[in-house]
Amino acid sequence: MDMNKKILLVEDDTALASVYRSRLELEGFQVKEVNNGEDALSAAIDYKPDLVLLDAMMPKISGFDVLDILRNTPDTTNIRVIMLTALSQPKDKERAESLGVDDYLVKSQVVIGDVIERVKFHLGIDKQVAPTQ
Repeated sequence: MDMNKKILLVEDDTALASVYRSRLELEGFQVKEVNNGEDALSAAIDYKPDLVLLDAMMPKISGFDVLDILRNTPDTTNIRVIMLTALSQPKDKERAESLGVDDYLVKSQVVIGDVIERVKFHLGIDKQVAPTQ
C-alpha cells in the first residue's frame, strides 16, 4: 500500500484539525494542516496533495471558493477534494457538487473513522468501501 499519500487538511478549528491530523498520520498519511482558504490555495500548489479535506466555513475565502479555484486551476484541477462541513442543508451539498467536489461529509453525521474510510476510498487505497449515496 502506498503510504506516502499527501493530505492537505483545511480546517479553521485548530483543535478539530489536530485530531484529524493525528489520526491521518496514524494511518500513514503525510499531512499538511492549514487554517484558512488563502493558505489552502497556496499549499495546494506548493505541497501538491493527493487529496484535500476541506472545511466549508472559513474566514476570508470559504471552502466553496477554494474548491471553485482548485477546479479551475490546471495544476490542481484533478486533486481529490472531500468537503467536511457543518453545513447539512441539501443546497450546500448541491453547491459543492456543482463545483466538482468528490465527496461531501457533514461533521455531525460522521465519525472520524468514516472520514478516514472516505479518504482511503478516494485515494484508491481501500476498494472495499462503497461510495456514500
